Amino acid sequence: MGGKSSREANWSSNPSSWDAYRQPSYGQESYNYAPPQQSYGSQQSYGSQQHYSSSQDYGGGGDRRRLDRKYSRIADDYKSLDQVTEALARAGLESSNLIVGIDFTKSNEWTGARSFNRRSLHDIGDGLNPYEQAISIIGKTLAAFDEDNLIPCFGFGDASTHDQDVFSFYPDERFCNGFEEVLSRYREIVPNLRLAGPTSFAPVIEMAMTIVEQSGGQYHVLLIIADGQVTRSVDTEHGQLSPQEQKTVDAIVRASKLPLSIILVGVGDGPWDMMREFDDNIPARDFDNFQFVNFTEIMSKKVDTLRKETEFALSALMEIPSQYKATIELNILGHSKGIVSERVALPPPMYGAASFSRSKPSHSASFKPSVPSYQRDSQPVSSAPPATSSTYDNQLCPICLTNPKDMAFGCGHQTCCECGESLDLSYNSFMNDISKSMFGIQPYLSQRMCKGQRNSNVIKIDSCQLAIDMATVCLSV
Repeated sequence: MGGKSSREANWSSNPSSWDAYRQPSYGQESYNYAPPQQSYGSQQSYGSQQHYSSSQDYGGGGDRRRLDRKYSRIADDYKSLDQVTEALARAGLESSNLIVGIDFTKSNEWTGARSFNRRSLHDIGDGLNPYEQAISIIGKTLAAFDEDNLIPCFGFGDASTHDQDVFSFYPDERFCNGFEEVLSRYREIVPNLRLAGPTSFAPVIEMAMTIVEQSGGQYHVLLIIADGQVTRSVDTEHGQLSPQEQKTVDAIVRASKLPLSIILVGVGDGPWDMMREFDDNIPARDFDNFQFVNFTEIMSKKVDTLRKETEFALSALMEIPSQYKATIELNILGHSKGIVSERVALPPPMYGAASFSRSKPSHSASFKPSVPSYQRDSQPVSSAPPATSSTYDNQLCPICLTNPKDMAFGCGHQTCCECGESLDLSYNSFMNDISKSMFGIQPYLSQRMCKGQRNSNVIKIDSCQLAIDMATVCLSV
């Protein structure tokens, strides 16, 4: 594959209001996080099962489409992963193929401040980090339903993919053999990555759709593990979707036409309010194909590790049997739909230095952060006039005014990787000094979040933009 970039399917998405999808939003939850523990185990006894039904109908065009859930749903009183696996089988799950997508955006370096002892969520050590824990738990639980045990694995959000592409775990795009190989290959890849952004789940969802189509319509479960929700720029107006949000919503809706379930696992400190809306408020689907699970909330509970792992597996997988049976009733299981244009994954990036290195990555031909690296199929070449100088300027880093924007903060602000690293070094110490002298409190700034992160303990200023502005002033002196 070499330098091939992924190609987006022949779908168009016009900017639209979130009001077209949403119901009243959920408030941001606040938790006293504790570091997740690392051990795993199992027991052999099995719990009971319950059934429920409701009168709802599928469809493709109503504003408030209700989804048929007349199938078995597993109970929530199990005590081991083996019990969850057995319950999934009893509830009707016959076969499942796992696909894994992992978030490699820059925010992973600071969203473990509370939940992972201020370490990067991708930190490789003696124990398992949150990504490895989630992969291990879901992989163990679903292994019995995967006949060949081959798992396609992809990364997104790093300096080679940004919000446009995905990379495969292997250069030849071969799949990992079992979740154990997923974990070992993950550990090989992480030191060679450059974390970047912005965050969009659309590319990995579209890659999963390609795999489902190529398999002849076999049932798949896409496990997306991410440290934050889809990037929402501070410039996005209330009631509107950011480009990344819009593409993600559209991808979720399109994926419901295929036998594909999507599980988004949130690791780290969040926030997750928008992901809860994605889970609950996207009605225009053929079936309910999306589930969000807050991994940190579950793993921070003061109960034994085995019970927490079991609760996480239940929360992530309890809807899978009904979704699987929905694909049968909708007659979309075992058939190639012919509606998906192929995506091709990039090879795994090899920068030869740790993702936390201060060195600037080389910009290859496939690394074009400001412009998508693929074109929409079957669309004429645009006849729009060349970009104006102001449009070009908006694509440049606001600090050095030279390099393209290729790193996104959790608040939506963007800089180049080089200047972003400089901000990373001075940001906390500077803002701590400012806050202590002006406000006398410890700010909530290590999260690099600004507008929208509002509570009584948060300084109500756009701290990220302040840091960027000050860096710009310093460079101009």
